[in-house]
Amino acid sequence: MCEWCGCGDPDAPPKHAHGEGSSHSHAHGAESRTVRIGREILAENKTHAEQNRKYFRRERIFSVNLMSAPGSGKTTLLKSTIRSLPKDISVFVLTGDQETSLDAESIREAGGRVHQINTHSMCHLDAHLVAHGLEALSCKGPALLFIENIGNLVCPALFDLGEARRVALLSTPEGEDKPLKYPGLFRIADTVVLSKMDLAGVIGFDREACERSARSVNPQVEILALSARTGEGMEEWHRWLEKRLHE
Repeated sequence: MCEWCGCGDPDAPPKHAHGEGSSHSHAHGAESRTVRIGREILAENKTHAEQNRKYFRRERIFSVNLMSAPGSGKTTLLKSTIRSLPKDISVFVLTGDQETSLDAESIREAGGRVHQINTHSMCHLDAHLVAHGLEALSCKGPALLFIENIGNLVCPALFDLGEARRVALLSTPEGEDKPLKYPGLFRIADTVVLSKMDLAGVIGFDREACERSARSVNPQVEILALSARTGEGMEEWHRWLEKRLHE
């Protein structure tokens, strides 16, 4: 999936625990080098994120980093939001995928001003990619900017993009336990949006259990519930956005 963490590199050496058949002749050096490189990448990313943040403040752009697993409904939510927000609100979208421009085309058809970022082997967006996307999009404020991150519940949580708010989308078919299984993403989220609520009754989704899971890793997190398909909960989502646009 990602060159940064090596999880998708077919030529990478297999990782193993120290036990039968393991060797100490190389492991510690490789581990220390990985940690060092990881810290350097995150430090560089932090510099770019701060530059993005300054730009957003100067231009009065309210930026939302939208993170979730694949198929949770990020693009559907964005299209519904673009169509239903007041027309005097300028909305821009940076959408990330490893390949294709399908999401960007879909958002453009809904009336959104969008730029596609293809990461190829990377399973997350970083602040430098976002900065280049902003140049291509000519994003000027006052405006609302959605950054649709790569569908992944792990790596995107590590990378500050300079955003004002982090929103974790969790669809009802994924189950109530995802915040417990992937605590890193839900721990850094400002808001959790429970999506596809129109399916909750059909699949037996336990909303209270899901909210308990989310708050067990992030006690202060705000939780919204909606269905972009039926419109349930969308007014509350709009109020959430408009309130922060005018803060």
